[in-house]
Amino acid sequence: MLNFLGKCRDTGRACRLAFAALLLLCASASAYSAPKTILVLGDSLSAEYGLSRGSGWVALAEQKLKDQKIAADIVNASVSGETTSGGRTRLPALLEKYHPEVIVIELGANDGLRGLPVAAAEANLRAMAAAARGANARVLLVGMRMPPNYGRQYADQFYAMYGTLSKEIKAPLVPFMLEGVADKPQLFQADRLHPTAEAHPTILANIWPSLQKIIKTR
Repeated sequence: MLNFLGKCRDTGRACRLAFAALLLLCASASAYSAPKTILVLGDSLSAEYGLSRGSGWVALAEQKLKDQKIAADIVNASVSGETTSGGRTRLPALLEKYHPEVIVIELGANDGLRGLPVAAAEANLRAMAAAARGANARVLLVGMRMPPNYGRQYADQFYAMYGTLSKEIKAPLVPFMLEGVADKPQLFQADRLHPTAEAHPTILANIWPSLQKIIKTR
């Protein structure tokens, strides 16, 4: 660079313009910096419950990052049966250990299936988002719907919680991770709760656009 500057003193305006272009190129390159670590904090839907290792949407996302030459690692900290309360309890240690730049929060389904108060789940999700922001991590919120047998009012409140929270904390939202899956019984395991491996490419297709966008946001 010093040699370049020295030559610029001799060649005049054209060289100075080339140097300016070089600086602009460097600035453009630094504007996109892929995160080094993406933390997925989820439940059985992200923990490959009942599936062969490597067939869930998180593993598929990791492969997609490699295919697109995005140098980022995914840490899957999902636990089957996890609630928002459990995620809130575990998150500080995960932040300390992995120092993620992006956190995908896929929690709430087990709160809903147990009929826990929507307000409590919302408070836990809000606290997790605040902890993530406090650690300079960007948040992607993944939403869920409850089956109609849980009552229309509860199901509506539960689903609306994610949209309300997304706007409040200014975090992108995947409205329903099982879009295109929930209405296809053949894509579920025998328990009728957990998707089969065949469903997970669709789940990734629901999540990937938002994940890709947040990855590319400095």
